[in-house]
Amino acid sequence: MCNRNVTEKCDIMIIGAGPAGSTFARLIDSAKYKVVLVDGQTDKNSKPCGGLLAPDAQKILAEFDLSLPKDVLVDPQIFSVKTIDAHTGKIRYYPRFYMNMDRFSFDKWLLSLVPREVDVVNGKCTQINACGECFNVIVNTNMGKVNYVCKAVVGADGANSMVRRTFFPSYKTKSYVAIQQWFATDEMNPFYSCIFDPKTSPSCSWSIVKDSYFIFGGAFEACKCRENFEKQKKRMESFGFTFSEPIKTEACMVLRPTLKSGFCLGGGGVYLIGEAAGFISPSSFEGISSAIKSGTVLSEAINKSGLRAHKGYEHKTLHMRLRLLLKCIKHYFMYTPFFRKIIMNTGIQSIELKKQIHK
Repeated sequence: MCNRNVTEKCDIMIIGAGPAGSTFARLIDSAKYKVVLVDGQTDKNSKPCGGLLAPDAQKILAEFDLSLPKDVLVDPQIFSVKTIDAHTGKIRYYPRFYMNMDRFSFDKWLLSLVPREVDVVNGKCTQINACGECFNVIVNTNMGKVNYVCKAVVGADGANSMVRRTFFPSYKTKSYVAIQQWFATDEMNPFYSCIFDPKTSPSCSWSIVKDSYFIFGGAFEACKCRENFEKQKKRMESFGFTFSEPIKTEACMVLRPTLKSGFCLGGGGVYLIGEAAGFISPSSFEGISSAIKSGTVLSEAINKSGLRAHKGYEHKTLHMRLRLLLKCIKHYFMYTPFFRKIIMNTGIQSIELKKQIHK
């Protein structure tokens, strides 16, 4: 049934103000459409994330002539990844050119670029209903409940997307629970670590230093995820990791698209972007570049064709979808112990560390 206690009307309702939602809100024609963006993020660094800006994301920002402000960046900057295969004990270093940043500050910077014409609402979307050709969206804010009627809904609300679960419940793909802990440290290890430990997880884990914090996290099967996370921490001690009492622990769902599941783009006036659509690398779990890209192409499709631009959005995401599906093949070789052992033994594209003489 339609909720008749409507207090606000708009053309487009964007649920989620991460990289995907903020990018779409920045680029949509806000002079033509009345747009509302719901920002539900309240706690700093509430979502597990390594907080690295990959070259693909750097390129997309460069195409918009955007430069990161210095208060978004943290030390140290990353030039290599230390890859650890706990199954064989093999360690290799591979050149990578990531930008180490504070993820919360990055999201807020992208949000600050949204034009004033867009109404940014701090709150949580609790219910969405289709009412004929429109949608009724209920948002809980600090000022109380607000009801919106809109003509189109954009789900940019992450892996556990309420928008996707409401309108496309049949979409299923592989998912994990990402767990991450922060520790105080006075060491400035310049290496970002990527860890494979099939005894505790079929996926990967990571470690990184950000200013005075050491971060360790990973993606685990939902069953006994916390138990396996603690087991993996214990196993990493033999590789030189030391863990003090954590300052905080974060957890969330993370998706992994497969060749079988593909992606969920939306339909009928509902659009999905970013990880809500399944746009995340199945090999590295890097999702910022795909979030920004999907928000960009959806804005282009709607600006050109109007609020029912599903065919245009599907066409514009074709290259991105094919690229991510190819990474499903890469995932198979990376995460199969036999093939990973061969790859790491060959040392292809790896680098050797130079010994420094301290005088």
